[in-house]
Amino acid sequence: MNPEIREIKYLKKRKIGNILKTLFPKQAHSLSILFMLMLFSFVILFLRIAITKTLYYTFLVWNVFLAIIPYIITMYLSNIKKPNKISFVLIFGLWMVFLPNAPYIITDLFHLSRSTYSNIWIDTLVISTFAVTGILLFYFSLLQMKNALLAFLSNKTSEAIIIVTVFLSAFGVYIGRFLRYNSWEILSDPLLLFNDIFNMLFHPIENIDVWLFTSSFGLFLLLGYLVFNRLNRAN
Repeated sequence: MNPEIREIKYLKKRKIGNILKTLFPKQAHSLSILFMLMLFSFVILFLRIAITKTLYYTFLVWNVFLAIIPYIITMYLSNIKKPNKISFVLIFGLWMVFLPNAPYIITDLFHLSRSTYSNIWIDTLVISTFAVTGILLFYFSLLQMKNALLAFLSNKTSEAIIIVTVFLSAFGVYIGRFLRYNSWEILSDPLLLFNDIFNMLFHPIENIDVWLFTSSFGLFLLLGYLVFNRLNRAN
C-alpha cells in the first residue's frame, strides 16, 4: 500500500477515535468495536442481497436497531451524574423491556432451515455477524448497568441483579421467539402478555419447554457474561 494512503487512513481512524472519546469518553472503545461490527454486518448483508437478488434477511437491520436501544440507555446512564432513585428505577425498567432484543438475534439462526445449499454459507455469515453484534451489545450494556447499579448498591447485590437479569432476558427471548411478542406490547397489550406469563409461571409442568429453554439459554448467556466480564477486568 502507498505510504501516503496508509498515512491518510491512519489519520482518519485517529480522527474518528478522538471524536468518540470527546463525545462518549467512557464508551469510546466499545463504540469503535460495535461500529466496525455493524459496518461489517451491513456489508455482508448487501453482499447477500447482490448474490441472491432477494431482501429476505433485511429484517436483521430492525433487529439490531432494537438491540441498540438498551445499550443507548446504559450509555446515557454512564454519562450523566447520579440520577435520583425514582428516575433510575424507571430507566432500569425500560432497559429491562428492551434488553432481550440483543441476544434474541442469536435465535434468528432458525431461519437457516429455509436456506438453500448454495446460499447456506452466506446466510450463516449474515446471521452470525448480526448475532455477534447483538450479543456484544448485550454484554456491554450489562457491564454499564452494573456500574450504574454500584452508585446505589453493593458490588455483590449489583452482580446478583445482573445475573437475574441474564435469565430474565433468556425468558424474554423465549416470549419473543415462540410467543411472538414484541417489547412494546408490554404497553399496547399488557393483559394478554401477562396472562401468558402467569400461565407459564403457575403451570410449570405443562410449560416445561419454557423453563428448559430459559435455563439452558440463560446459562449460555451467563457463561458468556462471566468470560466477557473477566476479559474486561483484565483489560
